[in-house]
Amino acid sequence: MRDLLLELSRRPAARALVRRLGLPLPLPQVLERTREPYGERPLEGRRILVGGALRGEVGAVLARSLFAAGADVVANRRAQVFEGPAEAWARRLDPLEALAEGEHVDGLVFDGTGLEDPAALRWLYDFFHPNLGRLRPCGRVVLLGRPATSAASPAAGAAKRALEGFVRSLAKEIGRRGSTAQLLVVEEGAEPRLPAALRFFLGARSAFVTAQSVPITTKARAAADDRAARPLEGRVALVTGAARGIGAATVEQLATEGAKVVCLDRPEDEALCAEVARAHDGVVMLQDLAESDAPDRVADALAVLGGADVIVHNAGVTRDKTLARMSPAQWELVLAVNLAAVVRLTERVLERELLRDGGRVVCLSSVAGIAGNFGQTNYAASKAGVIGYVQALAPLLADRGITVNAVAPGFIETRLTGAMPVAIREVARRLSALGQGGRPEDVAQLVTFLATPGAQGVTGALLRVCGGAFVGA
Repeated sequence: MRDLLLELSRRPAARALVRRLGLPLPLPQVLERTREPYGERPLEGRRILVGGALRGEVGAVLARSLFAAGADVVANRRAQVFEGPAEAWARRLDPLEALAEGEHVDGLVFDGTGLEDPAALRWLYDFFHPNLGRLRPCGRVVLLGRPATSAASPAAGAAKRALEGFVRSLAKEIGRRGSTAQLLVVEEGAEPRLPAALRFFLGARSAFVTAQSVPITTKARAAADDRAARPLEGRVALVTGAARGIGAATVEQLATEGAKVVCLDRPEDEALCAEVARAHDGVVMLQDLAESDAPDRVADALAVLGGADVIVHNAGVTRDKTLARMSPAQWELVLAVNLAAVVRLTERVLERELLRDGGRVVCLSSVAGIAGNFGQTNYAASKAGVIGYVQALAPLLADRGITVNAVAPGFIETRLTGAMPVAIREVARRLSALGQGGRPEDVAQLVTFLATPGAQGVTGALLRVCGGAFVGA
């Protein structure tokens, strides 16, 4: 589906003309994306400026992670510098020194784990105010914080929670240049689980993920490994709704990282599903998830493969009507496919012990489940229910090292959004911090990250792929 303003953005002459004429056209930045497989050094050649507390275990893990990922690190000395490994390789700035004239950076990382009172929030201004102008288009901002619930005092809790509002607002300020901002909320003791999250959120794979608060916890038992390259080698993944759109893109990404993917869709979509499976050496499974025997049939298929390591609940339907005009069949179908099938299938797989220890469950929700949507009471209820299911299930599986998360797409350019009236579609695109719609691959990238062993610290979470949309939280 064409986005005229995005196409104009690709032409420097057009952008210059719009600026010169003062036309009120919000030309969005073309986002930098990648479909390359995961690698050992995804931040190779990217200059990252770091600041904040930068001490103790957080500083040491941050230093090792950025160095191992290939980043060119510049450490700001307004606060304490890195300890240990960073001393040997980071270029450090003296307190009054600035970056060279014309020197830009690809990312800004701020360690806010040491903020203990509101007065300390001045660190944010002192670090970001002089450096935001140095951030290249499609740059990345990552803040590290601690959970407000772990604060030693109410004042400390206020300072820690302030980071979330700061990040959400900053994401909206820098979004028009294609840049993103995230907050990684690191629980005490979860520092070793930071590397994979840093690689993802500082890299090109998180192009349409912004304004998110991501919990990094110790809740799920530690994974056996955290391979940067081919992290899903030897693993079996089930993707429902795999024939098209987000499902097909997810199959591609999981297979690229080494997974054997079971591609499940309705019998009516057999040709499309088979095409996706053939392209990625996957397995076809045709099943209507609304049928009563669907959980047993899917479990039987997984048993033949020896079980699964990843389950992605992507299948979904819409039957939009205002509640007063909605038929019982329209209500029942949406709840059956979008929510009841997720619960029934997951529970049957768990009952039959077909999800291996260290496994992953990723459920597709929606921003409609967060903010609601006119004419979608059935759909919004189902997608909010998915969030509740994830939050309740995650702690029950943590001892087995299994993580459970929800991903909420915003406006993604698919055949469904292509059927929207032009005016509504255009407004939906521009009401995001990034000023455009996302692609199915953007959702697939986050799902794939959550499916990797390195995402062990993220469980029971709801993460949005919405470009910082101005709806929901």
